[in-house]
Amino acid sequence: MTEIYDLGIAGIRSGIADGDFTAREVAETFNARVSAAKPLNAFLVETPEHALAAADATDKARAAGETLGKMAGVPIGMKDLFCTQGVETTAASGILKGFVPQYESTVSANLFQAGAGMLGKLNLDQFAMGSSNETSAFGNVISPWRRNDGGNSDLTPGGSSGGSAAVVSGRIAPAATGTDTGGSIRQPAAFTGITGFKPTYGRCSRWGTIAFASSLDQAGPMAHDVRDCAIMLEAMAGFDAKDSTSLDLPVPDWEAALNSNLAGKKIGIPKEYRVENMPAEIDALWQKGIEMLKDAGAHIVDVSLPHTKYALPAYYIIAPAEASSNLSRYDGVRYGLRDLPDGAGLQDMYAATREAGFGPEVKRRIMIGTYVLSAGYYDAYYTQAQKVRTLISQDFDKAWKSCDLLLAPTAPSAAFGLGEKMDDPLAMYLNDVFTVPSSLAGLPAMSVPAGLDGKGLPLGLQIIGKALDEQSVFNAGLAIEERAGFVAKPEQWW
Repeated sequence: MTEIYDLGIAGIRSGIADGDFTAREVAETFNARVSAAKPLNAFLVETPEHALAAADATDKARAAGETLGKMAGVPIGMKDLFCTQGVETTAASGILKGFVPQYESTVSANLFQAGAGMLGKLNLDQFAMGSSNETSAFGNVISPWRRNDGGNSDLTPGGSSGGSAAVVSGRIAPAATGTDTGGSIRQPAAFTGITGFKPTYGRCSRWGTIAFASSLDQAGPMAHDVRDCAIMLEAMAGFDAKDSTSLDLPVPDWEAALNSNLAGKKIGIPKEYRVENMPAEIDALWQKGIEMLKDAGAHIVDVSLPHTKYALPAYYIIAPAEASSNLSRYDGVRYGLRDLPDGAGLQDMYAATREAGFGPEVKRRIMIGTYVLSAGYYDAYYTQAQKVRTLISQDFDKAWKSCDLLLAPTAPSAAFGLGEKMDDPLAMYLNDVFTVPSSLAGLPAMSVPAGLDGKGLPLGLQIIGKALDEQSVFNAGLAIEERAGFVAKPEQWW
């Protein structure tokens, strides 16, 4: 018999519906897993009572014969970027330590309305700025994976949604919320052997989600497999009048329409994604993915996205610029940390609070952003980056004339060791080379686990789709999932 903690959303949902176990048993199982997983440092706050209350509500509803929600009885991890009413929310930053929102983010409210419970708030890169979960003010998240070469060095779970990736991969939660600004759902999913989905920009409300770069940030699900991601995204998505960028469109029934038969679909292979010095293992995995999609009935075509090489530079101008604006609200006046030296004036308090509360990577990005928005440099940097963003978006539009989807690696390597790249920000930023272009264009994209590298670590393949065509992305992901047969999971050492 499969253990409850090995079940995903669909398995838990059907088990409760069939009476194999109660929702309370599920919540108790995962609460115990959370309590035992402290060595991973994935949870910043544990909320076992929230999971139990939601479970009891599900059991009561089932006993009364009521229709259960899409996520009924499923306890999840909540990335600590989503404001949760009455539960501390810090974005893993010292400047927000002790902040307890009096309101609920739309995404978390939607999930709770669908019957989900919350196991706790998950660690992340501070303000979602990072690719390795090493910038948190509350310590690094450690991947549940280990290399099989005899070493037991701590590995990154990826970032910024590293806590989310770690708990889903380690079977500490059946699913978790993530946010993706330039790859922060997809890269951690690839590093930890799970599935992660970034929907079209505007599918999920940003209201109540602590902002990094407002024109890029998008919430999405992280789960065991494609079906679970489809179920969870249906619960998360929907129009929200409180978010001016929210799409006023109905939420499709993605789960019901899942179909791995890709006959008639054209899959584009962007030649610009064959970057210099690409590891042979990544290239081989990409070729394997091509063969899997062919086997599913798809026709493979070569496409060109000529402005790809400018995507990372443009992103690292636009995102820090928006961050410098968004983070100016943290001043020590209304909430969070306040550092008030003796005899200090208002400006001194601002400076002292931000110096003490923001970490080095956040400060770096604020300074870059402030510089590119400053008088004399705005047109030279920010305006040019926005023009490049338009060109990148147009590249995708042209590609869609000859294909329906794109296939690429998710990340240029498997997970690396904690500390290996922290001294080289540029090397860290290059982790986003395959994920940033679709973020700049606001397109749906997902990472599906497709194999292991030579040291036994997961590798992911990425599918990118047209705006609002999440269904095709899910279907291609399902085709890869069925053919890859990825069942590897980390051995419990914590």
